[in-house]
Amino acid sequence: VKGMNVKGCANYSRKELDLLTERAKFFGAKGLAWMKVKEKIESPISKFFPQEILLKLRDVLNAEKGDLLIFVADKKDVVNNTLSHLRTELAKELGMIDESVYDFVWITDYPLLEYNEEEGRFEAMHHPFTSPVEEDIEKILSGGDYEPSELRARAYDIVLNGHEIGGGSIRIHNSNVQMKMFELLGISSGEAEDKFGFLINALKYGAPPHGGIALGLDRFVMLLSGSSSIRDVIAFPKTQKAACLMSNAPTPVEDRQLRELHIRLIE
Repeated sequence: VKGMNVKGCANYSRKELDLLTERAKFFGAKGLAWMKVKEKIESPISKFFPQEILLKLRDVLNAEKGDLLIFVADKKDVVNNTLSHLRTELAKELGMIDESVYDFVWITDYPLLEYNEEEGRFEAMHHPFTSPVEEDIEKILSGGDYEPSELRARAYDIVLNGHEIGGGSIRIHNSNVQMKMFELLGISSGEAEDKFGFLINALKYGAPPHGGIALGLDRFVMLLSGSSSIRDVIAFPKTQKAACLMSNAPTPVEDRQLRELHIRLIE
């Protein structure tokens, strides 16, 4: 359960709160709880909390008279994603964003793994060749007790005004660490050897620490130009039907070309 203080919005009508709830559902939440901070805290759920808990919530969220408190209860990823989108959208609507400012931030210490409930196993958050942070490498190689979901990756993103403009990681350069990574992902040693044997063998001969970052120049230009869509700054943007207005691509393919590629079209 996480909450957010929407400053000065205790005057939201029931209709506006219902629309806010629908937006929360659009981003994956099952619903949205709210509290208006007035002379006392007004909310359909306030009756379920003792007065001291309500006051504690007000203090934790630095709420003052006239503020609106919103809450989402769900899985961690759903809660974070929902509140993140609502925060951005409400900030725009309330005129809280200074468009003349360029704020950069590095995002680090990403989780190394995420759990896939459908398959019942962990998956790589970035990719299976991303290195864990140094402290977590020691945990993995020691074979001691640790929680896989708490392992951190040496991955990083650079964000400008809430938009990711670049991302990358430091790669695994040790064969033992790479095999442990495959093990965490539920990949057997035999499968790892079949699919990635060439890589494991190459790492055994020694590889220098290496990594990189990919920058999205077009998104960067979009922000610098004040455009609201990346399509405004891409040299040859495609239409919604994936057509190129300059080259008229895609065009019909000749039967001869299909035969060369061993492709058969079924009507």
